[in-house]
Amino acid sequence: MSGLYIHIPFCRKKCAYCDFVSFAGCEQDAFEQYFKALFREIDLISPMLPKKEFETVFIGGGTPSLLPSGMIPRLAAKLRENFIFPADAEISIECNPESVSLEKLVQYRACGINRISFGLQSADDAVLKAIGRIHTAADFFRAFKLARQAGFDNINVDIMHGLPGQSFESYLDTIRRTAELGAEHISSYALILAEGTPLFEAVRNGSIELPDEDAVADMEDAGFDLLRDFGYERYEISNFALPGRECRHNLNYWSNGDYLGLGLNAHSALHVNGKWVRFANKAELSGYNAALNDGKLPVEMTEEISRGDEMFECIMVGLRKIKGINRAEFAQRFGIDPVEHYASAVSDAVLAGNMEVTDDSMRLTQRGLDFQNEVLLNFM
Repeated sequence: MSGLYIHIPFCRKKCAYCDFVSFAGCEQDAFEQYFKALFREIDLISPMLPKKEFETVFIGGGTPSLLPSGMIPRLAAKLRENFIFPADAEISIECNPESVSLEKLVQYRACGINRISFGLQSADDAVLKAIGRIHTAADFFRAFKLARQAGFDNINVDIMHGLPGQSFESYLDTIRRTAELGAEHISSYALILAEGTPLFEAVRNGSIELPDEDAVADMEDAGFDLLRDFGYERYEISNFALPGRECRHNLNYWSNGDYLGLGLNAHSALHVNGKWVRFANKAELSGYNAALNDGKLPVEMTEEISRGDEMFECIMVGLRKIKGINRAEFAQRFGIDPVEHYASAVSDAVLAGNMEVTDDSMRLTQRGLDFQNEVLLNFM
């Protein structure tokens, strides 16, 4: 399975916690210049790929829905000219509630996009303001209704916990109101305080206080239980879905499958001539555009992954999945059973109550999921 990621690095305003490569306040000229470079990258890389079929596509950012009407359909047409997508391909786009309209959503659906991912984060307007979001809870509920009206029957909603000013009750209210909408997929991520962001500085200088670790753990436990009560199944550490609505694009990442990233600072990992190669595009917009204007791919870094590192990465991402790692699939890929190869680490994890091993799989227990980083240290 192979996935395709397209990065749209524009947003109306950067959130206080965001450390992604994106630019706020850009206008139509910047969008068009970026599309010109992105389309040139597609033209350059397409002939080089031994396999041009992608089962999943994710258009992320930034805020792809910020782009004016007509631009996303142009991108979709360009992708179809250069790559192959099966009839059941999962094609997702990331949207912010304040930047969608019925016109845009109808266009997305008409050009083949079949999954929307909304960034809600919280249904508490005070919390949204504290983290620099420019939409309200009402904006989200309006956008969700419009997406249904446009024909989308596969919608993800991103939620966060551990946010400034977020109470236990506020977080559960966000979970409850989102689940009551019937969203097919809900992700709930703990806040990661990234150095260099405005929120990091505010927490460091004491002007903003975050919930303590115990409070965050209580939020997570109760919120995840509530999602289960609504019929959602946890299939990854932070991701829940109604039966059969798991995100196939992310499952490919967590299975260490091949993926191609296009656009500014996009990352890729592909099997080339029997070797696993990772490469990343330039993170500076001027450098990205300049390379493509010269007819060159905008690659900043290329790295050949050793067999040992590839095996460890399969363990690292595979154990994020609730079902864990399929032993037969691992053995088919590497010629060795993971339980045998990592016998000492597996034994320690099982004895500590962090892992369960069956004839078919190795997976983390609930306790192991809570202490995943510590478990993985023994596999290094």
